[in-house]
Amino acid sequence: MKKTIVSFTILVAMLFSYLPSFCWGFFAHQKINYYACFLLPPDMMVLYKPNIAFLSEHAVDPDKRRYAVKEEGSRHFIDIDYYGKYPFDSLPHKWKDAIAKFSEDTLQSQGIVPWHVQVMLQRLTNAFKDKNYSSIIKNSAELGHYIADAHVPLHANSNHNGQYTNQKGIHGFWESRVPELLAEKEWDFMIGKAVYIKDPGTYIWDRVLESAKASDSVLNFERELSKQFSADQKYSFENRNGKVIRQYSTAFTLAFNKKLDGMVERRMRLSIQSIASFWYTAWVNAGQPDLKGLVKQNFSEADIKEFEEMNSKWNSSGKMIGKEED
Repeated sequence: MKKTIVSFTILVAMLFSYLPSFCWGFFAHQKINYYACFLLPPDMMVLYKPNIAFLSEHAVDPDKRRYAVKEEGSRHFIDIDYYGKYPFDSLPHKWKDAIAKFSEDTLQSQGIVPWHVQVMLQRLTNAFKDKNYSSIIKNSAELGHYIADAHVPLHANSNHNGQYTNQKGIHGFWESRVPELLAEKEWDFMIGKAVYIKDPGTYIWDRVLESAKASDSVLNFERELSKQFSADQKYSFENRNGKVIRQYSTAFTLAFNKKLDGMVERRMRLSIQSIASFWYTAWVNAGQPDLKGLVKQNFSEADIKEFEEMNSKWNSSGKMIGKEED
């Protein structure tokens, strides 16, 4: 058992060292799915806790798929400012209505995360109904990823990496550097229990609109703060996972977090709550099946082969397909 834990820890460290800073980054996605498991009721915890390592590690699978599958990229974001100004009333929230007004090609090109979250919710609900161990665990891990992405401000803004305002790198700064520095030392992840979501569509759209509204603050505050720091103060060479790299300095990161008044922590906490609640909602909608009989099941050889092929393509591919965030 101890050997398995050590091996998993080493694997996580290796993956984290090489993963680009897109979406929440490996560290944050892993932590978000991990903490979400503890918000579940005992009847779900019986299956989720023994699989917590998988749910944490594979929270990043959708990002790996972006290096191999063209259609994957649009599932992680929505450039909602394409549709006008907040609260973007011109964009219907129902998929069929949105297609009728803008065409599916347009929607795909501008991102579909709030709709894809609902697709994944239905897949997980069906997996619970079928009591399919593999589908439950895989879809739970991936649903968590897309929900977390919807909580990120720059996933709801076409200036997603400050590329239009000479702020390139701000995407990974908000999503990776800030939580990597502060999450384990200073942030509180003692959160209430999962709740049933009566209207998942409205719920996820509310989170996207919150992200869109906050995106201007993320960009503006970084720009204002940069005027107070010289280049050698804003950036520094620091140790990250045994490697010395150039990144936003600790001082600048702390100042940015303070100026945001804890925004990153709040969105991370809400991501955890949202994910646990979507998992719970899928289980309830499936009729609250008894999961005890699935605890001793494991992934099939076909599942393992699928994971290996995805990792192989990810490791061998040099470029993400679609919109890059760094």
